[in-house]
This record gives sequence, C-alpha cells and structure tokens, in this order.
Amino acid sequence: MDKVCSSAAEAVADIPDGASLAVGGFGLSGIPEVLIQALHTHGATGLQVVSNNCGVDGRGLGVLLAAGRITRVTGSYVGENKEFARQYLSGELEVELVPQGTLAERLRAGGAGIPAFYTPAGVGTQVANGGLPWRYAADGSVAVASPPKETRDFHGRPHILEHAITTDFALVRAWRGDRHGNLVFRRAAANFNPLAAMAGRITIAEVEELVEPGGLSPDAVHVPGVFVQRIVELTPAQAADKQIEKRTVRA
Repeated sequence: MDKVCSSAAEAVADIPDGASLAVGGFGLSGIPEVLIQALHTHGATGLQVVSNNCGVDGRGLGVLLAAGRITRVTGSYVGENKEFARQYLSGELEVELVPQGTLAERLRAGGAGIPAFYTPAGVGTQVANGGLPWRYAADGSVAVASPPKETRDFHGRPHILEHAITTDFALVRAWRGDRHGNLVFRRAAANFNPLAAMAGRITIAEVEELVEPGGLSPDAVHVPGVFVQRIVELTPAQAADKQIEKRTVRA
C-alpha cells in the first residue's frame, strides 16, 4: 500500500516511447512540472498527450514539445505556445482540438468505465461534421482530418457521440497526498488534475505535502488512492516553484 517512489526519475522510468499520457493542469496552474522534467530527462519520445493545453514555451509540456518528444496532442486550448503552433502548421504535430467540457467529460468517463456518451457540444460544427485538420502536410494541405461523429436526437435535440479517454499513464500534481495515494487538490490547481488521475492506467502524482495514512480527512479527498499507483514527494523548493502565464495586477 505504500506507493511512494524515491524520486521522480524512478516514478517515470518505465514510461516507454509511444506511450499515451493524461496530464493535469490548466495553463501553468497545477501542472506536474517535476514529473515532466523527469520525463524529459528520461528521454521517452513519440508521446501522445491528452491535456487541456500543452504548456508554454519553456515550461510544462512545452519542454517536451520543444525537444520533439510529443507526436500527438488532444486538448482544448493551444494559444500560448508559439512552438506548438509552428509544429502543428508545419505538419510535425498531430492535434485533436476538443471542446473543453467535452475533454473533461471524456477523461472522467474513461476513469469511471463509461465507454462513450452523447453531448450537444459541437453539434452543427466541424466537431460533429468532421473535417477539422488534425495534421497538416508540409505543403500546407490537410493530411489527416477529423472524421464525422455519430449523431442522435434526445428530446428533439441533436447530440453527438464522444468516446471516453483512457491513457497508459497519467501525470498529476496535488497539494496533499498520503502513502496510499489519496489526493487533495487546492483551489484552481484542481482543474484537470482529478480527471487526468482517473483516466490513467498508471497514475503518478507529485504532491507538495506528503502525510501518513489517516492524515487526510475522508471528506477532503478529491481522488481516492484506488486511482493512483505512484506518489512523489516534492521538496519545499519544488513545491514553491509555481509560475503564472500572465500576471495581471491593478494599477
């Protein structure tokens, strides 16, 4: 039951080339920065990432992206990463853009064992009809386009079928965790982390504070330990290293 690893390097050591990863975070809030850096050092390539966004230039998943380690991204927002745009438009990166709520539910459904669900989000758009460019060719033409989705009416309203997402691994960051893998997230850093944790077949969590079993109130646990296989305790310096994409203050 003790799921604590001695280091982030140990925790990610068996992630192979071509693995699929669900990664928590929103922008730079709640990203598993230490695990991402360890994975970069580990050297796995050909990764297929499912995450709300792909970090920014030089931080978060942007580190793996710049190193050419990521071949496919399923996400909902990509606007703060110039290297991401370059790779996508040049045909180096395959990108599946998903409505944000749909992405959240696809991850949650995967963790809950639900294979697919219907949603009205995307009806009447290329999300439903197909044709979204997933990958460009070097000459700028569309090499791979999204397929049309199954549509069905419920109570007179059309819905599209969306498939759940499960991944080989998940990388998440929590505020507190115990040795059994129970996790608590704090404020906005919760974002996609609980959903990513549920979707991974092997979920690795870096925690800012590690407590002994019984140190977390059962009512406070956001992700129970059954979803988590490995825990990495951060140092105080690692826990304090939190970046903001765009800091806005009042005059």
